[in-house]
Amino acid sequence: MKQFKGRVVAPGKITAEAVVTHNGFNTLASLQKALQFGDKKATVGDQNNPDLYGKAIAGKALCLPQTIGSTTGGMVIYCACSMKRQPACMLFSKPIDSLAAAGAILASVWLDDVTMPVVDSLGDEFLEYMKDGMTVSVDEDGTVTVD
Repeated sequence: MKQFKGRVVAPGKITAEAVVTHNGFNTLASLQKALQFGDKKATVGDQNNPDLYGKAIAGKALCLPQTIGSTTGGMVIYCACSMKRQPACMLFSKPIDSLAAAGAILASVWLDDVTMPVVDSLGDEFLEYMKDGMTVSVDEDGTVTVD
């Protein structure tokens, strides 16, 4: 068991299976199928992200360095949450960008029946340690425990 401490962006407590990328996460390219075509598993459609392409991320602990892409990022995250196609949590090794943070925060404030904890600034060691399939627990204070 290993623990990491980050900054809470959107509160919550959850345990989920990890899906890891070492590349930037393009929210629109990754989640377009889930939002536009009804893919409830949120299968990543971003061909430029070999770590995630073709993998389902709905209900998973998405471990990533940062988001990349267009200014739609925050709205894509919010919409994925409103449609119940979001990751269980988003765990950033680097500081979160303002667009992704806005989408996660708005979802946590405006959606009564959705929880998607977001923790950032977990550090490079966190991302180096993480592997697909590991069990991740997120606590309200930003502590991430990996079993």
